[in-house]
Amino acid sequence: MKNYNRIKLRETLRSSYWFVPTLMTGAAIALAFLMLNLDLAGKSELMEIFGLKPFTGGLESGLTVLSTIAGSMITVAGTVFSVTLVALTLASQQFGSRVLRNFMQDMKYQFVLGTFLATFIYCLLVLRSINVDREQAFVPKISITVAILLAIASIIVLIYFIHHASTSIHAWHIIREISDELESNIDGLLSENVGNRHPEDKRQFVEEIATSFNQKVYPIQANSSGYIRAIDYNRLLNIAKSKNLLLHLKQRPGKFIVRGSELVGISPPERVNRRLTQQINYAFILGRERTPFQDVEFSTKQLVEIAIRAISPAVNDPFTAIRCIDQLSVALCRLAAKDFPSPYCYDDDQNLRLITNQVTFAGLVDDAFHQIRQYGRQDVAVTIRLLEAIATIAMYTDNKKNRVALLRHANMIRRGSQDLLEELDREDVEERYQAVMKALSSQNVDSILDV
Repeated sequence: MKNYNRIKLRETLRSSYWFVPTLMTGAAIALAFLMLNLDLAGKSELMEIFGLKPFTGGLESGLTVLSTIAGSMITVAGTVFSVTLVALTLASQQFGSRVLRNFMQDMKYQFVLGTFLATFIYCLLVLRSINVDREQAFVPKISITVAILLAIASIIVLIYFIHHASTSIHAWHIIREISDELESNIDGLLSENVGNRHPEDKRQFVEEIATSFNQKVYPIQANSSGYIRAIDYNRLLNIAKSKNLLLHLKQRPGKFIVRGSELVGISPPERVNRRLTQQINYAFILGRERTPFQDVEFSTKQLVEIAIRAISPAVNDPFTAIRCIDQLSVALCRLAAKDFPSPYCYDDDQNLRLITNQVTFAGLVDDAFHQIRQYGRQDVAVTIRLLEAIATIAMYTDNKKNRVALLRHANMIRRGSQDLLEELDREDVEERYQAVMKALSSQNVDSILDV
């Protein structure tokens, strides 16, 4: 699965605090040797091309400048690392440990740390080259000048770091980043291209296949436990085509499976062997944690976790929860206006080969609103915002199933609001509920009022 392996490698490198600093340190080593070679060749006049005047101090001044810069850079690097850990701790406590992934992949922190380490290494290498013998004194003027420029650049980076560290732990910043990732996941879901999902000539009818399939199927079990990080659908499609099989996927990315759980149902069962079982297991990429790749529910649950933490009695921050609801409504509005990919995948000959376990709009609405509704039952502001979000989403879809899901949640919210002590609060909730019904009234909702 080349695409997944590439994404996995990219995420691993992005979340590794050693990768960017190591690259920058390597660049600093190369720069130090280059500048020292220019000094040895007496090319000080090259700096005048860039309007710079080479260092004019003597041996003692050069040693002092380099020692001062090196000492200050390693001190600031330690401070930067400490501040980063504090930011991670605060984010974990307030928003949950799952948002640490977003912080770990923030390459700005890595770039700042790499800047100070690179400047420190550069100064050490230049210091090493200085000959302290006064009779044969060698003062690398170009190298020292570049060290001063790196120190100035490091100060600018430090100012930027202070600003970024102070804003990156704000709720709006974290929610915005997760929302952007959710938008990206939605793009991946809507553009998923596996086989021919909508053939014009369906040679096999789904109803007939489903009936015969359930009567004669062989279950393929998982060889290990863990979260499904990705599924190589194209590989499964090729296996099914080459062996003339029909595969029914029982799991989807993001689900936790236990060893021995059913992954795929295969028909006809007489073609199953040990090698085929291994090939199908290899198409399921498992891991200890969930990842957003192929898993549109991942970012949704992150926003939900932030919201329910915000409305907990220990935090009592409904404004953050409302912001999460707003971002969830943006994503659901977009999903409501689109057609989800069909779970039925055909080969080039229009033969049904895969029946995938697709996420549904109703399922995503449940993921987005169930827990927020349950934990925010006594919070009037959150309850009202949930109904307002549902009313907004309803205007983006004319699909009856989608509207059934929205109405079901509106009814649950309405029933939960009956426990509110203040009558005016209940009236406010009822007013928003009627707005939901008005938004749904563009279609015939009489048949779903009892949901």
